[in-house]
Amino acid sequence: MSVSELKAAFPSHDTPGYVGFANLPNQVHRKSVKKGFEFTLMVVGESGLGKSTLINSLFLTDLYPDRLVPSAAEKIAKKTMQLDASTVEIEERGVKLRLTVVDTPGFGDAIDNGGSFLEINRYIDEQYERYLRDESGLNRKNIIDNRVHCCFFFISPYGHGLRPLDIEVMKQLSDKVNIVPVIAKSDCLSRDEVNRLKGIILKEIKENGIKIYSLPDCDSDEDEDFKQQVDDLRQSMPFAVVGANAMVEVGGKKIRGRQYPWGVVEVENPKHCDFVKLRTMLITHMQDLQEVTHDVHYENYRSHRLASKPGGFVPPTPVRKNTADEKDKQLQEKELELKRMQEMVAAMQQQIKQQSQTSLASLATSDH
Repeated sequence: MSVSELKAAFPSHDTPGYVGFANLPNQVHRKSVKKGFEFTLMVVGESGLGKSTLINSLFLTDLYPDRLVPSAAEKIAKKTMQLDASTVEIEERGVKLRLTVVDTPGFGDAIDNGGSFLEINRYIDEQYERYLRDESGLNRKNIIDNRVHCCFFFISPYGHGLRPLDIEVMKQLSDKVNIVPVIAKSDCLSRDEVNRLKGIILKEIKENGIKIYSLPDCDSDEDEDFKQQVDDLRQSMPFAVVGANAMVEVGGKKIRGRQYPWGVVEVENPKHCDFVKLRTMLITHMQDLQEVTHDVHYENYRSHRLASKPGGFVPPTPVRKNTADEKDKQLQEKELELKRMQEMVAAMQQQIKQQSQTSLASLATSDH
């Protein structure tokens, strides 16, 4: 059947020559909405910086209804940091989001915080390993994606930049997760102090080779307003935020904010803090955060995992300098590998030589 006959058999109500594959995005949209979306957010920072309050403010939900704040004695008694993952189903205009927030209670509370990142690294690697195992299994259609797609790293506003612990942990997480630095409780700083602290943090991040999440460049055909929005978000990083779940009355209107004797800090006022910009960045680039996690961080883990020796999963140990014994052992292993390769090449050359001699002998015999 020719193209003209097909068009006559299936007439279109649209423009001439219309086939119908322009509706494919609508099909993908309906399928995605029906399936729902999954997103995992990790929050890292010391106690008292308002991590839980900010997350509840961002998603207008209560992720920790039964949480009890430990006392100072309990914090001292607890030697190790334990991660706390909370999952909630959020629905907005028919779109379902399965949000998992991984908190890090006890981070930075110990006297010796040298191993604070070990538990965080272990959790991230475990989620990658679980996804890799499910992806290699039989039931690949119903994989639950618990990989950490974004990490809000909370920075204290009371210091003069990043602490040594902050630098070390961010360096360890740079190649594993999308890091978004956040200055907590920024209402305790003036606008000039916030700008100065942002400059110091960005300088220290660059000097220490820390990789943070970079907003993707806009396409040339994007709307100018969207381009301006992305540029504003890029200029605002690290985000200086204030979180609040209480409603305060200002000018006869109920808004979310914090009441002080001198006035009210409005959480959703861009002149007061970067809360709206942080939320906009997270919502408008949620898909990109997932894609970077899958295409970059997960692929790096997957390639290292498949290249390693077969066996059970062992969480990677922190990077450390090799001792003299370890260096000698590595050199010996490389020498043995080189020797094996040389022996293989010599054996192949000998085999080729024997085959050549056999062929010449058979030719000589046939001539006689």
